[in-house]
Amino acid sequence: MIPPSPSAAAPLEVTDETVAKATPSSGSEGGKSRSPGRLAWKRFKRDRTGVISAYIVIFFFVIGIAAPLISKLYGKNPYTTYASQDPSLLNAFSYPSGPNGGMSGDFWFGIEPQLGRDVFSFLLYAIRNSLGIAVAAALLTTILGVVIGTTAGYLGGKTDYLVGRLIDILLSFPSTLFFIAFMPVVYGIFVKPDDNVPTWLTVFALIIVLSAFGWASLARLLRGQVLGLREREFVEAAKVTGASPMRVVFKELLPNLWTPIIIQSTLMLPAYVTAEAGLSFLGVGVTDPTPDWGVMIARGAQFYTEDLTFMLFPGLSMVIFVLAFNLLGDSVRDALDPKSKR
Repeated sequence: MIPPSPSAAAPLEVTDETVAKATPSSGSEGGKSRSPGRLAWKRFKRDRTGVISAYIVIFFFVIGIAAPLISKLYGKNPYTTYASQDPSLLNAFSYPSGPNGGMSGDFWFGIEPQLGRDVFSFLLYAIRNSLGIAVAAALLTTILGVVIGTTAGYLGGKTDYLVGRLIDILLSFPSTLFFIAFMPVVYGIFVKPDDNVPTWLTVFALIIVLSAFGWASLARLLRGQVLGLREREFVEAAKVTGASPMRVVFKELLPNLWTPIIIQSTLMLPAYVTAEAGLSFLGVGVTDPTPDWGVMIARGAQFYTEDLTFMLFPGLSMVIFVLAFNLLGDSVRDALDPKSKR
């Protein structure tokens, strides 16, 4: 007869050490409950392209915000015509007399042909103004899209039908042609034909026009999302408990809509940067002498056959920013919605 083994006969003793080994500590990685935001942030940090793009975008925003300080330390401003103070900066044909567009220790990016303005300080303020207009338009567009799309989807019925038809009409407009035709009408309402359009009115009109025709795509997306969410159990439960429509929207619906809102907003801003620059290039947006990416590219297009420098810096900087922000938007989308990643 084989005696039972001591391990089989011995009773199971539960000690503090056994419990400590079996139960993960609260400070360990396994014991932490990760929120969707933390998981998205972890996925984003693993995306090297997204991180590099984020640094580039932050760099541009810092440059824009600190433009007055940098210009003061640099010792130049974007409005002074330095060629009038020193005629030797331009040659007989009103082009920079120095090589590479007049680049030197005093003028880092050279000087502008004909007027002799400093390109570096002009570019600093151009980044500041262009990004400011694009950010304001993107924020206003997001607010309009969220409010209108959520309201239409939640209320349904005639409200949803009317909003849907309005969205269809707005999306059918050729936006660029409409902007070109509509901007002079806006100026004519507030300014007499013989008066110059003030810069503040130009900026205000750009923000309003871009927002008025930009919210439709976001509203359509959110309307479809809300139509699906309003029939879910948690929304019905909130209604049964007597929650007001405002509480249902803010507590139940909006927390489930942050992902598409953030994704669309990050993709919207670079589109507004190029749209604003295009309108300024065509002469219906910000005009000279106000610094702007579109103004610099329009001025540079007049001289690129003889001197490419003045067009090179604004064009290259805008391409880098738009590309970086588009890549950042793709990375944010992949981090928030991993299923969308191919």
